[in-house]
Amino acid sequence: MKFCVINLGCKVNKVESDSLTSTLLSHGYTQSELPDAELVIVNTCTVTGEAEKKTRKVTRQALARAPQAHVVVTGCAAAINADEFTQMDKRISVIDKLQLFELLNKPNNTFLFGEGFRTRVGVKVQDGCNNACTYCIVHVARGKAKSIPAQQILDECISLAQMGVKEIVLTGINLGSYRDVTFCDGESLSLAQLLQLLLEQTKDIHLEDEPPVRFRVSSIEPKDIDDDFIELLATSQGRICRHLHLPLQSGSSKVLKEMARPYDAAYFSQLVSRLYQAVPSLSLSTDIIVGFPGETEEDFQETCAMASACQFSKIHVFPYSKREGTPAAKRLDQVDAHIKTHRAATLRNLAEKLRCEDYRKRVGGSEWVLAEERCVGTTESYHEVLLPDTIACGSLVYLPLNEVRCLDEQDA
Repeated sequence: MKFCVINLGCKVNKVESDSLTSTLLSHGYTQSELPDAELVIVNTCTVTGEAEKKTRKVTRQALARAPQAHVVVTGCAAAINADEFTQMDKRISVIDKLQLFELLNKPNNTFLFGEGFRTRVGVKVQDGCNNACTYCIVHVARGKAKSIPAQQILDECISLAQMGVKEIVLTGINLGSYRDVTFCDGESLSLAQLLQLLLEQTKDIHLEDEPPVRFRVSSIEPKDIDDDFIELLATSQGRICRHLHLPLQSGSSKVLKEMARPYDAAYFSQLVSRLYQAVPSLSLSTDIIVGFPGETEEDFQETCAMASACQFSKIHVFPYSKREGTPAAKRLDQVDAHIKTHRAATLRNLAEKLRCEDYRKRVGGSEWVLAEERCVGTTESYHEVLLPDTIACGSLVYLPLNEVRCLDEQDA
């Protein structure tokens, strides 16, 4: 049977979609383009109202472009409103993700896709969230925070290192909340302790002329970064990539409070200073929402000032989108759409400037670069660079950055 997996949303969704693909391939299914597929799996997102609209649109497109296919809808949007999808067409089934994996009799992941080998692999270590930000419904869709047992993660990462994977990305909905009480005499194992174990148990799994596998933390909330995590990041010599995705959401303390974020602007600023002091070469990316209900021009300017002060290497800009079922959606002080569009464009222009500045300040140094498909590599600081075709795909190489071209600079 020919199949197509359509992924929407976050990196956790991407990891789960990759696992679904791997599972289907291991059972003899053939991956195909959407029009030829007999089975289509849509892994949905509901983080914002716009994300949910896109989910519905993509599902309808799958029905139209693959009229012969059975369409399985799974993920967060399906968990929130299954009936909305089942009523679209009799060819649609809504299946919880865990049930879907059970139905497919999930074997060990091979991460072999066609003829290519995944040089960077995501490993899901945590799911769910105990926070309740006023703009977000993911904590409803995903449920309470839960952690994958450490031994299971260790086994998977050791196996991947033995297979030659060069970078493992740890993913989770609220990754920094990771806690495992099953690993050692009931003591709570933190994310920093898990990372320490991963470093120790994979350090010798590599060829003599190659570096050991490196780990990347996909996203971590400001309040979850403690001294142990900072020290490990500072002393791991790049085996934990000196890049963090640290969601800000707003540079205004007033807006952060109304979002129910558990920190204010001063706390975030002080944390960033501590991080740069401990890890001077650190690259920081972030998420920012513009046009949250009640956001004034002064609030927005505070956000722009914070972005510049933090020297973010990348900013994901999200114009606020009402998500029904959240407190923010009920507010009467919604920001005009034209204002949101203008603020988003302004912040994206600033983000592009900051990203180019971040790369330029690195050009005098060298970084480990993961060579990926089509002569494109990813630096430790999470910049994409164009590599000469003499560098083998899948290799992790230490390069002077003045010898490669940054794709962002090229686009600019």
